[in-house]
Amino acid sequence: MLVKKPATLPILYSFRRCPYAMRARMGLYRSGLLVELREVKLAEMPQQLRALVADDPTVPVLRLPDGEVIAQSWDIVLWALRRNDPDRWLGNGSSDLQRAGQWIEINDFSFKPDLDRYKYAERFPEYPATHYRRAGEAFLRDLERQLDAAPYLLGRHLSVADIGIFPFIRQFAHVDRDWFAAAPYPRLQQWLNNLLDDPLFIAIMAKYPAWRPGQEPVLFGAAQDD
Repeated sequence: MLVKKPATLPILYSFRRCPYAMRARMGLYRSGLLVELREVKLAEMPQQLRALVADDPTVPVLRLPDGEVIAQSWDIVLWALRRNDPDRWLGNGSSDLQRAGQWIEINDFSFKPDLDRYKYAERFPEYPATHYRRAGEAFLRDLERQLDAAPYLLGRHLSVADIGIFPFIRQFAHVDRDWFAAAPYPRLQQWLNNLLDDPLFIAIMAKYPAWRPGQEPVLFGAAQDD
């Protein structure tokens, strides 16, 4: 959606298929906060983005109107939901957020390396792809056990833990969809399918052309639909 940009909007640099960027967009969209979306090509990082995070020019990156830069996807999610959390994704207290953070830490620092090796096994020829898949399955089994007790990771309702992990499980499942569909993870499969069909995910996966300086700004957020 192309509209006139308010003067004080945050700017989100994103890449549609990046799971970290999906996580950030889901948190921002559900918070109802508007941002200017700048879709980038990873092979052609704009200079404006490089200037914000010269040491690690990747996505997502959120630039706030006061100049502050948030360059970690989980921090972007928390920033947005701490300003508006209509569905109480952050839970009922610090213990829920701590539990969510523990899931995110395992996902980001243990599961994600296994996912990368599984998805890009040709770059890691020491072992076949099935070796890396088996390593990643340790996390899948943990999730399956957790979902045996409730439909979502923190209980009966969708939370920040679910949306923080979901894009990475989606990516793992898509490496070999037939294998994943036949794997012994029925609760995880149902959880994934529910999130894939969620209108929120469909909304944040809308396609936008790569951003170019001087173009009309693109507004992103649920508030634009009101």
